[in-house]
Amino acid sequence: MEESGKSGPNVTTTVASPGEYEARVAAEKDIFKDCVNVHDLPAIFHYWSDGKIRPQLEAFGFSGPVGMFEKYLEEQCASEKDRMVRFVSVGSGNCDLEIGLAQTLHRKGYQNFVIDCLDLNPDMLERGRAAADQNGVADRLSFVEADFNNWQPSRRYDAVVANQALHHVVNLEGLFGQIQEALAPRGRFIISDMIGRNGHKLWPEALEIVHEFWRQLPERYRYNQALQQRYEELYENWDCSIQSFEGIRAQDILPLLLEYFHFEFFFGCGNIIDPFVGRAFGPNFDPNQPWDREFIDRVHRRDREEMAAGRITPTHMLAVVGNDCDRPTVFVEPLSPRFCVRTPDSNSNVASSG
Repeated sequence: MEESGKSGPNVTTTVASPGEYEARVAAEKDIFKDCVNVHDLPAIFHYWSDGKIRPQLEAFGFSGPVGMFEKYLEEQCASEKDRMVRFVSVGSGNCDLEIGLAQTLHRKGYQNFVIDCLDLNPDMLERGRAAADQNGVADRLSFVEADFNNWQPSRRYDAVVANQALHHVVNLEGLFGQIQEALAPRGRFIISDMIGRNGHKLWPEALEIVHEFWRQLPERYRYNQALQQRYEELYENWDCSIQSFEGIRAQDILPLLLEYFHFEFFFGCGNIIDPFVGRAFGPNFDPNQPWDREFIDRVHRRDREEMAAGRITPTHMLAVVGNDCDRPTVFVEPLSPRFCVRTPDSNSNVASSG
């Protein structure tokens, strides 16, 4: 489907004091200092994503976030064969994605690119630098230690990549403004992220449905593996942003993208499925067990039904945005970018916050 134009909805801003901000930065650096497998997820997540989400994405020419990044970066390289194109990845962490992208582009015959890897954690960037050298792409990557909350680009970029990084950003307005100005003509901002409630909490209308399914779970599925086997008789709606930047302004990402950019591609999915396939409770499920698969299948079907009806909104997003309004917005009906905004003080078809 196609949609054009922009909107500028009200957003909920979370601003920390300078002292609190510095404490969160320190906590964030400490959390990821020795974290090698940043995006490691349980087997049941891959059962869900490969079986339910991948087939939908294949209609667009890729099978997941990595394929999306590859597709659009390759298009940028191909459209500018006579010059060196520049990309930047904000929140690159250990640079696993960026190294893989450089290898893929190189394998397809492209040498006209450099990827700037931007992250505030020097330990992660050092791991990325070593891995880039080991994988033979050190000449295609540049490493920049900076905080994307106050980053000021020194050049223009043909593409900006953000892979699960935006939900760590406090100053989304500042970052989006800098990216908007830094994008070269026909440049793209390519995103995979979480766009649910702040702190990755569930909105009340989703929490009610999760509790409905939770009551169907045998006791052994209710142990929180991320919190030392804590038993939860009823799923607890934990705020992940209390001490770090995890999900600090997740609910503002989509409204602000609509305000600052034009959408070329949007795909939203997931919501009530999240607690059952995530790191906390996902390890309790075994995709080799029929009951486990059937349960996940039922939760996924309910997710899709509730989203299509507008009663809940997606928490996962793949998107390509930019400054060029002549590009049509491609999405899966009825889940357009605007349709998927869950505004806390809205009088629309979803419940108010609580």
